[in-house]
Amino acid sequence: MVDFKFKKSGLFAAGVLFGTAGIKILTSKDAKKLYTGCTAAVLRAKDCIMKTATSLQENAEDIYAEAKGINEERAAAEEAVEDVAENAEETADEDAFKETAEAEGATVDVVYPEAATADAQIKVLDNLISQDFDAICISANDVNALQAKLEEAMDEGIKVSSFDSAPNKDSREIFVNQAGTKEVAQALMDAVLDISGGEGQFAILSATSQSANQNAWIDAMKTIMEGDDKYSKLELVDVVYGDDEPQKSTDQTAALLQNYPDLKVICAPTTVGIAAAAKYLQDNGSACKLTGLGLPSEMQEYTGDDADHSCPYFYLWDMQGLGKLSAYTTIALINEDITGALDETFTAGDLGDYTITAADDGGTEVVLGAPLEFNPDNIEEMAKLY
Repeated sequence: MVDFKFKKSGLFAAGVLFGTAGIKILTSKDAKKLYTGCTAAVLRAKDCIMKTATSLQENAEDIYAEAKGINEERAAAEEAVEDVAENAEETADEDAFKETAEAEGATVDVVYPEAATADAQIKVLDNLISQDFDAICISANDVNALQAKLEEAMDEGIKVSSFDSAPNKDSREIFVNQAGTKEVAQALMDAVLDISGGEGQFAILSATSQSANQNAWIDAMKTIMEGDDKYSKLELVDVVYGDDEPQKSTDQTAALLQNYPDLKVICAPTTVGIAAAAKYLQDNGSACKLTGLGLPSEMQEYTGDDADHSCPYFYLWDMQGLGKLSAYTTIALINEDITGALDETFTAGDLGDYTITAADDGGTEVVLGAPLEFNPDNIEEMAKLY
């Protein structure tokens, strides 16, 4: 039994995706709006409507009543979608984190920001710091913007670990990396090379321009391309950002196809982006193919090695393993088994022993393992897991 030193035990995991600023969790209203449709879009400018309400009521009260009804229906639809989204947020890594930590005697609180922004996370951090938590485990929406708040937390004696998307090295004690940056980049570049036939144009559809993990993967992909002649016939024509919003990711996909008619492959290292792009490409019968990082449950209908499917194969990591390793790492910090220093070792339950290594940003990390490939041979079985 682990000897905990909890004051008010709990952990905070935030981000668009548990794993994407990552994998896909609809935490922002902007993302949820996709499901309410466009019927009442004109009513979103409620203030504007109210300013002209007098005129509308005098000349067309029936129109105003109908508009009001649409707005109410839309609000109800958003509320219903929020309920569905909250259920969807129970992802494999979150469940594994909670189950692992609770089995060791911890109490885990999972909190999501209102939007996929640093400002939204800062608001949550303000609240958490005042509640005397023992640890905060965070997936950062921005590399640098959270530093002041996370340093404040550490000054208050709160342990700070991160997973999936790391804040800068001064904003954390350790980062739990789902897969090595170079390993992810290598897998994605080799997929682009294979799917394109070894030549032609490709583009990258990322999450946000501030996302630490995606930016690191993209930079590593560029380095790999420049350092090996086997990629010399590939041309990276554009890097665009869908901001981890389904509709914006769809729009960016459409724009890429319009701007680059000869585009062969889109690589989307974001679970939200790859799902949106997969649907658009397949629905429109595009010859452009897709790879990247995605959830098997969302990508199953788009995965196949024929003309009818938009994605031959894609990658992700062991999400359950990421949740478990993040929990064990945070527990080790709380119990002072580790401090996050280079070359320290600890045991992560049934995952085995881990050694803390140097991260690319000058901080430290523990790396879960290599990315996993999902293809037509295993997609059905893996979709049952996450």
